Amino acid sequence: MLAELTKNWWTILLRGVVAIIFGALAFIFPTSVLMVLVYLFGAFAIVDGICAMAAGIALSSYFKGWWVILLQGILGILIGIATFFMPNITWQVLLAFIAAWAIVIGILGIVAGIRMRKIIENEWSMIFGGILSILLGVLLVVFPAAGSVSLVWTLGVFAFVYGINNIVFAIRLKGIQKDFETLSNNPFTPVKQE
Repeated sequence: MLAELTKNWWTILLRGVVAIIFGALAFIFPTSVLMVLVYLFGAFAIVDGICAMAAGIALSSYFKGWWVILLQGILGILIGIATFFMPNITWQVLLAFIAAWAIVIGILGIVAGIRMRKIIENEWSMIFGGILSILLGVLLVVFPAAGSVSLVWTLGVFAFVYGINNIVFAIRLKGIQKDFETLSNNPFTPVKQE
């Protein structure tokens, strides 16, 4: 299980890079019209969903909670597609989409993080990412009248922090992969696989 999880560290890294790119674009175009935000969010949700689905499928034989990651990916793709097919939606509907996505993805991220703790000691980054996502969703529900620039900047900050968090987690997984490969190549060291 651990070997398969560490082999797919790149999917989490890719999610982090996409999030940082989304955050950068949100800061570059802070006064853009709703359409730009709709398309940026839709693209981010679809790519993030595809990466999450790839990770879930790759872990299906090794991790009992693989379906949580797969469900996270499916939800992201569906929300992303919905934003592309409804480009003229109002701020309130867009906020509802983003808030719902952030809260559900956050909950699923926390669940996946808790399950990962059985595999990786002291795993906090997935749980932290889930908490950040829930906070974003709650902020968007509590302050729906925020201006367009405030919303774009809030999403940009979230995307940067979320992306950095995913990159840190991916680097940790890659480090564990190197340790795992070193141990498995040593015939005198017993390797415990789950």
